[in-house]
Amino acid sequence: MKIRVGHGYDVHKFADGRKLILGGVEIPYEKGLLGHSDADVLVHTIMDSLLGAAALGDIGTHFPDTDMKYKGADSIELLKEVMKILSQKGYTVSNIDATVIAQKPKLKPYIEDMRKCIANAMNTDIDNISIKATTEEKLGFTGRLEGISAHCVALTMRNEE
Repeated sequence: MKIRVGHGYDVHKFADGRKLILGGVEIPYEKGLLGHSDADVLVHTIMDSLLGAAALGDIGTHFPDTDMKYKGADSIELLKEVMKILSQKGYTVSNIDATVIAQKPKLKPYIEDMRKCIANAMNTDIDNISIKATTEEKLGFTGRLEGISAHCVALTMRNEE
């Protein structure tokens, strides 16, 4: 069994007139995130960590923002596609550990729903999905309420013959 680790990072700035979607869950807030798709920064970083673990590029490689097919795309559906790509290459996912950095809104009430949604999309047990949220104590662009960022580490495995 070959074990591989991948790291993902993503950031999106706040924008008026958009829904805030994190981990596939709509979060009530006065602004959403700007992006070509639904701008789900959490799911984007999860996908990048998974693709990185398999040395398969990043989400821009597979779902370019220059392709109108992905305009307004549901990131949870893209995550399902990433899981298909990994499966075709012989990878299984052991677990992910993600952190969302946002001064506002407070995310704790939504974390369990995010975990459930992501686990469902990845066809894995919720115990394999860790999501945490933190602020940056009003420092940096997230602290100034300019946007949200996220990090993720994924552990994948592949049978070596």
